[in-house]
Amino acid sequence: QTELLAMEILTNDMNAWIDENKSSFVPPVCNKLMWGAGQLKVMFIGGPNIRKDYHIEEGEELFYQVKGDMVLKVMENGKPKDIPIKEGECFMLPAKVPHSPQRYEDTVGLVIERERLKTEEDAIRYYVDDTNTEVLWERWFWCQDLGTQLKPVIEAYFASEEHKSRKPGDNVRKTMPFELNPDPMPPVHVLSQLIANSVDDEAEPPATKKAKTETKPRNLFDGDFVVDLLEGETEITATKETFLWQQAGESVVKGDKEEKALPKGFVGLVQKGHVVSQTEGGKCFVMFVRD
Repeated sequence: QTELLAMEILTNDMNAWIDENKSSFVPPVCNKLMWGAGQLKVMFIGGPNIRKDYHIEEGEELFYQVKGDMVLKVMENGKPKDIPIKEGECFMLPAKVPHSPQRYEDTVGLVIERERLKTEEDAIRYYVDDTNTEVLWERWFWCQDLGTQLKPVIEAYFASEEHKSRKPGDNVRKTMPFELNPDPMPPVHVLSQLIANSVDDEAEPPATKKAKTETKPRNLFDGDFVVDLLEGETEITATKETFLWQQAGESVVKGDKEEKALPKGFVGLVQKGHVVSQTEGGKCFVMFVRD
């Protein structure tokens, strides 16, 4: 919690940070958390990492492929479906959807999740076969750090009688803590096209308070994760923990005791009260969790 208590302005050159931590994006680790002390969990994941388990959570996940392609296997209304996510594409996975990321060698992807409420449970689930019609084994838990909690759960599965016999046993809940999402999956977006085609959505509250110009934040997705696009010369004040990704131009983030530049290609994590001033021609993603 040191990051939050200090109200530090956190910034990184995304590609440089990935290169500095490239040893973390290969087996057996495959992932590295950039920021995670607060509500937003910002991580980068590499490969190869081909897996059979499915993850279920009550929040959404944002996927963006920085380098190379991946496939996200999901259960769409009870049926298996593959969602290819190519380099430069992003996908907002809805809440309560069983999913299994399939990552390949020499790839890196950005994933953003939210902090779990203490009343929420995640699950790691295995199915009897590739039709995914019958649950073989699952483990439900309160997720604090999936990176460290995943390994013992997977080890428990491989040591189980269900894994050996391929027959379901007592490790499948009779009653789910929530209903799985029955809705069709949303589309995958090419990030550059998403920026170019973004439109105003007056029905959605902005992530921040507009101060300088008439430029309005853009809402790009529905759901609990709100992703806005700030365009042009504008100044905003963060109302809660907010992830920034400067796509063009430059912004300056100001706090009580410091200020930091956010050039093109940099990412940042700011807290309530931090002021973001963007220059003319700038484009910046702003991401936060809806109240």
